[in-house]
Amino acid sequence: MTKKLTLISHLLCPYVQRAAIALAEKGVPFEKIYIDLNAKPDWFLKISPLGKVPLLKVEQDDGSEAVLFESTVIAEYIEETEGEPRLHPDNALERARHRGWMEFGSTILSDIWSLETTGDAALFNDKLATLKAKFARLEEVLGDGPFFAGKTFSLVDAVFAPVFRYFDTFDTLTEHGVFAAYPKVRAWRQALSERPSVKAAVTPEYPQLLRQFMERYDAHMLKLAA
Repeated sequence: MTKKLTLISHLLCPYVQRAAIALAEKGVPFEKIYIDLNAKPDWFLKISPLGKVPLLKVEQDDGSEAVLFESTVIAEYIEETEGEPRLHPDNALERARHRGWMEFGSTILSDIWSLETTGDAALFNDKLATLKAKFARLEEVLGDGPFFAGKTFSLVDAVFAPVFRYFDTFDTLTEHGVFAAYPKVRAWRQALSERPSVKAAVTPEYPQLLRQFMERYDAHMLKLAA
């Protein structure tokens, strides 16, 4: 039996949000510890093989402790060790399909990283085009909603909720039009934004911190806003 779960986090990390959402959906109590990735503490570097968050510290009743790294691994562990609700399909083929779309979501996060940090107008526009194309693919596979797999919230939703959260801030800065042609994606985004687990995955100052992060990179998006 697990005695204690501790999620090592950063205030802006979308991968941390995935794990926090999965834990909240399962109703699993956990502690969250935030660190500054620009000044990583020694204790963190000792237990993080890649020097990244999230980490999940798992303390057992017998006093032993394990540390899990990589958000997908953490989410899968939570799914395998905790009870209802299930966040993966029972069918093996559907489960594999979901895992593929989770990886697709990770590629979108990489594109967003460039979008929020680049000061180059050409690269910014290229990444916007890439994002529109990827959301077009999602529009093709989404059903009636409200979630990726219909009425059932899944780990795919836990992956995409942090993706959509970025655009809550981006929407205040520029008319990017990423979702304009995709009504199913827009409906999915709205449904996820209303989910309690999604709301609780970040602190109230998230939008301000994201904008400050973009200011440090002199992001092109801020120039458009100005």
